[in-house]
Amino acid sequence: MRDTAVMLLAGGGGTRLSILAHLRAKPAVPFGGMYRIIDFTLSNVMNSGIGSVGVLTQYKPLSLMGHLGTGEPWDMVGRTRGIKILPPRTGERDSDWYKGTADAIRQNIDHMRRGDPEQVLILSGDHIYYMDYGQMLRFHRERGAHLTIAMREVPWEETRQFGVARTDASGRIVEWQEKPEKASSNLASMGIYAFDTAYLLDALRTMKGNDFGHDLIPSAVGNDRVYAYPFEGYWKDVGTLQAYWEANRDLLDSASGVDLNKWRVRTNLEEIGRLGDRPPARIAPSGKVVASLLSPGCVIEGEVVRSVLSPGVRVARGARVVDSVLMHDTSVGKNSNVVRTIADKKVTIGEGASIGGESAGAPANREFREHLFTGLAVIGKHAIVPDRAIVGTNVIVFPHADESLFPSRSIEAGSTIRNRGA
Repeated sequence: MRDTAVMLLAGGGGTRLSILAHLRAKPAVPFGGMYRIIDFTLSNVMNSGIGSVGVLTQYKPLSLMGHLGTGEPWDMVGRTRGIKILPPRTGERDSDWYKGTADAIRQNIDHMRRGDPEQVLILSGDHIYYMDYGQMLRFHRERGAHLTIAMREVPWEETRQFGVARTDASGRIVEWQEKPEKASSNLASMGIYAFDTAYLLDALRTMKGNDFGHDLIPSAVGNDRVYAYPFEGYWKDVGTLQAYWEANRDLLDSASGVDLNKWRVRTNLEEIGRLGDRPPARIAPSGKVVASLLSPGCVIEGEVVRSVLSPGVRVARGARVVDSVLMHDTSVGKNSNVVRTIADKKVTIGEGASIGGESAGAPANREFREHLFTGLAVIGKHAIVPDRAIVGTNVIVFPHADESLFPSRSIEAGSTIRNRGA
């Protein structure tokens, strides 16, 4: 699709993902064992027959940039193919940091206009889904739209997290509300936009404000041809800890609609610390695995139930991991019990430790009440949970926390553990 420019927004800080995005951009957060969140959008681009994409980065981009590499895993290498990293144009003015989604595109108009594309496809790098963008672009052209927004119905209680729209019988959007307290519709934006190029350039030049949802779209709905492209497949915004945990769990449910093989999701297998030369997963005679996903290099001597394990995770004899997501090279010591826990890379859980557990009635995290309140425990990268420690639900342990922060060995529900200055 050489008539289409693709711009992928991947600069978000992901504050609602708490410490998972503390050291990396949200699209770079590991997901589903061997993948990262951005892999799903990039694979959709590849599977839609598009060979190049501009990736707009901003917040702590090094991990993301290392993952993208040359673009080869997604077949984006060649004379007219490739991944182009587009950071903010800092240096010309003090205020050159991206101020919003529309401003990010505005700062990269020169890249977007290369090849004189007829339409511009703007994507987000923090959703789990499969879509053929070619079908959406045909929908856009057939209706002579200035702007087409991919949309799907969401539960009414989730509408305040999205831009929502009402449409007429033809699918044209007649009303737009951005993250409303009281929504008039549950048809929600997926953060996927198809623009007529000339229209987008003019809108970016004349618009007041810096954001698509808050500024450009409301004006466009009132004055121009804006349509909703209906989407009914699996789609998950993994912008919260609960949604991230649920999406990982959906990988274990054949009825969820997630099918990584059918979706042809690719990742960078050569990235340092990922698959590399890791051996196949090994389940020892003492080990037991039930309804779980294991990645290469895992060694299971204990029990793993309804959990997703990234490469190199080790579960020692007598340990039990239930309803959890454990990332690369995390180790679980002998006779430990890990329940409803998200553990980032290279976490060490000592022998006889207990993390998480019963969520009913547990208090929300006191410091991050809006981020952690559903009964999960979240352990940051390189953190060490000492032997025989007891960590309650809705607890956050910051990256690099060590044994000195567990003097009583008992961390009550709703607590936050961090090194000084973190």
